[in-house]
Amino acid sequence: MDEIEVNQMSPLVWAYVGDSVYEQYIRNYLVTNTKFKPHKLHVEATKFVKASAQSKILQCLENDLIKDEKEVVRRTRNTKNHHLPKNSNVQEYMYATAFEGLIGYLHLTKKKDRLEEILKLSLKYILEINKE
Repeated sequence: MDEIEVNQMSPLVWAYVGDSVYEQYIRNYLVTNTKFKPHKLHVEATKFVKASAQSKILQCLENDLIKDEKEVVRRTRNTKNHHLPKNSNVQEYMYATAFEGLIGYLHLTKKKDRLEEILKLSLKYILEINKE
């Protein structure tokens, strides 16, 4: 799939893929950096992947993004989606979806170096946020 084909997809498809990529990244981080048992791994992972956390990550990332990435975020954030999780407000959910859209877009366009850079920054930011 080339970048033109990815750009023609719904941003919600990017977010669908990004959700999986980001959760896998967090799970790998927790498994390799902790000695938690499965239930505790799940509890900890939730702190990283919930909508409020992803919304905060995106706000921290805004100055690190290039123009094209900001456009991906804008497109995803502004996509109409009427599903709202019970533990999130509309703004948090829109920003979380935009974060996932960015991750999915970078993954689908095979921008692996940039994806890794954004994931590492995201982890750094969420670790700082979770300490507060």
